[in-house]
Amino acid sequence: MTDQQAEPREMSGPARAGALAVGFVVLLYAVELVDVVVPGTLDGNGVRPRSVDGLEGVALGPLLHGGWAHLLGNTVPLLVLGFLVGLSGLRTWAQVTAIVWVVGGAAVWLVGAPGTVHLGASGLVFGWLSYLVVRGVFSRHVGQIALGVVVFLVYGGLLWGVLPGRPGISWEGHLFGAAAGALAAWLVTPRRVRD
Repeated sequence: MTDQQAEPREMSGPARAGALAVGFVVLLYAVELVDVVVPGTLDGNGVRPRSVDGLEGVALGPLLHGGWAHLLGNTVPLLVLGFLVGLSGLRTWAQVTAIVWVVGGAAVWLVGAPGTVHLGASGLVFGWLSYLVVRGVFSRHVGQIALGVVVFLVYGGLLWGVLPGRPGISWEGHLFGAAAGALAAWLVTPRRVRD
């Protein structure tokens, strides 16, 4: 036995990205479980446009879902897209997520229809999607451009969700989440210097 203590192993990039995505989704399931078990509902704490009380929804709305089916519908895209954003590191994941969360939520609060409540993590789904699709344009990195094309081919059909039409679906959350994701790509992505 040596006098040196074994240093803890650091998680690899993919393992850390997977832990981020899974951890976030587990948090959402825990919040939904509390919503189901505890009397009263948390769902009223979503974004309520142009209501002072509804401002708390900017912070809470992405954590809340209108039932298990709503959360299940968001789960796979959250895992896949959250993992892909997480591959860039915890700092980038946190920055992109914060921009989409706050800017997207604030825009819904400003523009959404009065008397409505907007909740769910689909704004993050749309934000992460647009971030992944757009960031290659700013980085000029071939790998990121290729990943953006693949992500668009797999998940691009979701982008129809930014259009109004289906009752009970927050197209505003989808639209402003996607716009905030593009903004995050512009703000967060390092630029490649041309030779």
